[in-house]
Amino acid sequence: MVIFAQEADAPVDAVVCELTERGVPVFRADTSWFPGQLVLDAHFDPAVGRWAGELRTKYRSVELEAVRSIWYRDPAAFRFPAELTEVERAYAHREARLGFGGVLAAMPVLWVNHPNRAADAIFKPLQLATAHSCGLNVQPTLVTNSPEALVRFAADQGDVVCKSFGPNTITEGGELKVAFTHCLRSADLPGMSGAASTATQVQRWVDKTHEARVIVIGERMFTITIRTDSAKAKVDWRADFPALRYALVDTPPEVAKGLRSYMNALGLAYAAVDFAIDADGQWFFLESNSSGQYGWLEAQTGAPITAALADLLAEGARP
Repeated sequence: MVIFAQEADAPVDAVVCELTERGVPVFRADTSWFPGQLVLDAHFDPAVGRWAGELRTKYRSVELEAVRSIWYRDPAAFRFPAELTEVERAYAHREARLGFGGVLAAMPVLWVNHPNRAADAIFKPLQLATAHSCGLNVQPTLVTNSPEALVRFAADQGDVVCKSFGPNTITEGGELKVAFTHCLRSADLPGMSGAASTATQVQRWVDKTHEARVIVIGERMFTITIRTDSAKAKVDWRADFPALRYALVDTPPEVAKGLRSYMNALGLAYAAVDFAIDADGQWFFLESNSSGQYGWLEAQTGAPITAALADLLAEGARP
């Protein structure tokens, strides 16, 4: 089997160790190694109807025909020679994405997850529409670049939160800045003219008692509740990790049913899915990450997530 992941990734290290103990051969690489340290030598063989050849580094190689599963775990971007001009770099990136990426995308293997499916699933408006169609509870949500529309939405919905569509961190001037989900109060609304500068997402607030992250791996689900008494973590639990408490619980049947439909609809084998739970016990879908983190949850609760991933990958790796 093949794993594409960044070099510093402790959960991947754990899965590799688990697979190695089981005697499953693993070829691990980062896409940032291409083209300098990672070589693709592939040809299409009409006799077998698939791409053949090999992936290789200085130390290891794997025949494409022997690959039965690929874990595509948020690898880094291609890295090209420094001497290329900006135009040449753009061309090289396009060709690498369409050539290297195209050969991989055509491989008939178990994907966790297929990069094209993962690329589609990253869009939160698509996530919300899909979750609703699959029977999961979703809050009213606005996507706009109109400050006036934002004010109207807040007036109609009451308490609302503003959240980013993608990763919530940026680096500016060498300083890491974090944009946590935050509540919009009445006093904030007149100052929301910045919403006109890009797409802005605003959602009705869930008056939640706690949250949960569901790790979906094939047909298995591990549901971990996240509770806190911290005011900062009440809005966004990422804002105060030391204040969090965790518990491994059973997945509610209606949530499990909806998530299975959701995964099938988007063609995913793995996802980390976040929910908010209100005082009536209703679970509200917030978002899904097809490369979402789980390592600290496994450490806190003992949930056998590493073993479950190894099970799925090893099953796909069988001839």
